[in-house]
Amino acid sequence: MDYSKRLTLLHAICTAETLKSGDAAPDLSNFNALDAADYLSCYVTFQAIKGAERSPFAERSENFDMLSVYQAYALMIYAFLSLPLHHEDFQPNIQNAQIVIAKTLFAGLPEAELLEIIETGFNKFQLIANAEAEHWADYRESLDKVTVSFIVAATDDDAPHDKNAILPLFGQLLSQLCEAFEA
Repeated sequence: MDYSKRLTLLHAICTAETLKSGDAAPDLSNFNALDAADYLSCYVTFQAIKGAERSPFAERSENFDMLSVYQAYALMIYAFLSLPLHHEDFQPNIQNAQIVIAKTLFAGLPEAELLEIIETGFNKFQLIANAEAEHWADYRESLDKVTVSFIVAATDDDAPHDKNAILPLFGQLLSQLCEAFEA
């Protein structure tokens, strides 16, 4: 199975899981790989926030900068989800993705706050992406491996783990990132 097809399948699976009983099952022909990368980066980040027992609502007033950490985390996941798409002639757009991610993760926030989250989150994303320190290289590698494991677990019947077994790892990695920026 092509990577893009795996991504769209995972998008459909995760979408179907969030539907209420009685809703029509999603039609795979309505999904594409780039939309899947957008959606899945948000889906995984929501699951990670939940798994890390974080509260963006409370942090908005107590520690607003933490919202940009979530944004950076989602951008990293987006990057790991979308990088392999280059081999299939897809052109991921990080600029567009960061807007989609912010509007999804922080729906309802005023535009000024969204812009601040997007800008600060992108700065954190670049800092982590360009960091040469071993702990950041290890972190990027771990997040990449967990992301790939998640895709395989959800789309391969012969995978050694179920995708739900992988999701808690995203929460652990988000906790590590939050601790790094809280310190």
